[in-house]
Amino acid sequence: MPRAGLTPARVVDAAESLVDTEGLDALSLARLAAQLGVRQPSLYNHLASLESLRRDIAVRAKRELAAVLLDADSSDADARTRVVAIARALRRWAREHPGRYLLTVRAPSPEDADDVAASAELLALFESVLAPALDETERVHLIRALRAQLHGMLDLERRGGFGLPVDTEVSADRAVEALLHTWLPARAVTD
Repeated sequence: MPRAGLTPARVVDAAESLVDTEGLDALSLARLAAQLGVRQPSLYNHLASLESLRRDIAVRAKRELAAVLLDADSSDADARTRVVAIARALRRWAREHPGRYLLTVRAPSPEDADDVAASAELLALFESVLAPALDETERVHLIRALRAQLHGMLDLERRGGFGLPVDTEVSADRAVEALLHTWLPARAVTD
C-alpha cells in the first residue's frame, strides 16, 4: 500500500532536491528512500527504476530550463543580444540546479516521446532566433558549438578551473559572442 502523501511527483521532487544539493552521483533509491522516510521497496509503488527516475528528472528539467530560456528571450532584440541573454539564463539556471542541469545535456532516446518533446522545446528557442540568419545545417553546427562552449565553461567553473580574479561571466559572454561573430552574417546581428 502506498504511503499516504507519497506520490510519483513527490518522489521526483525529492530526487531533484537531492541531485541539486548533493550531486547526481548521490542519487540512489536507498538514499532517496531514507530522505523520504520510507523503505526502499516502497518507492517501487511510485517509480519503475532508478533509470526511469533519472529520465523523469531530465524531462522536467528540460521543460523548466526551456521556460527559463523563453522568459529570458527578448524577441524584439537582435539575434546576438537574444542568444547572449539566453546563454546567460542557461548558465544561471545550471548553477542553481547543477544536478538537474547534468541530466539536460543528454540527447533523448528516440523512443521516448516525452523526452524528445522536452528536448525539442529547449532547441526551439535557439532555432527560432537563428533561423532567419542560417540554414538548418549551419544552425545545428552553431547550436552544438554554443552548447559545448556553455557546458565547458560551466564544468570548468564547477570543478574550480577558473582561479584568476577575472569575471567568468564576461569570459562566457565573450566566448558566445565570438561564436556568433563566426557564424552569423553581419546583417543578422543587427536585424
